[in-house]
Amino acid sequence: MEREVNVVDKEKIKKAIYEIIEAIGEDPKRDGLMETPQRVADMYEEIFGTEKSTVATLLGKTHELEHDEMVIIKDIPFYSMCEHHIVPFFGTCDIAYIPQNKRIVGISKLVRLVDLFSKQLQVQERLTTEIAEAIMKYLNPKGAAVVVKARHMCIEMRGIKKPGTSTITSVVRGIFMTNSKTREEFLRLIN
Repeated sequence: MEREVNVVDKEKIKKAIYEIIEAIGEDPKRDGLMETPQRVADMYEEIFGTEKSTVATLLGKTHELEHDEMVIIKDIPFYSMCEHHIVPFFGTCDIAYIPQNKRIVGISKLVRLVDLFSKQLQVQERLTTEIAEAIMKYLNPKGAAVVVKARHMCIEMRGIKKPGTSTITSVVRGIFMTNSKTREEFLRLIN
């Protein structure tokens, strides 16, 4: 689960993009395309960029607080790249956890956790699971729930070509899995 720091090799990306431009029958030296390899390399560095945080540093620092009720952060926007076609998928993520032992985490850390896992070639199912598992491992809450809603360009632009199609994945752990009332409360609050 610990994520390695991504080091983006921009020179390799530029070379590969140059070759892709040629492979699709375009002239990489024509006006409009000459700077494209550099632009793509810069974009990939931003999308997959060097991430200074790890899950442990994000979720490792908690605060003591008398709060043992559900904490929800909803509609967290994210962008990721499908590992099957290397095209974007994007949407929102809803996260809930129920603190245990008077320990909470700063809510911005959960938002950054979504960014951390989405800045890699990814599939939505793994993204959802990684977020929930990280919360369970590092916060040791009574439970965690994650719902990810996304649109995938591999569905909208190619293949079946169905614009506007949404994919929803969910993961529940702990009390969200064992107590249907807790799970229902979460689902009601995010909708």
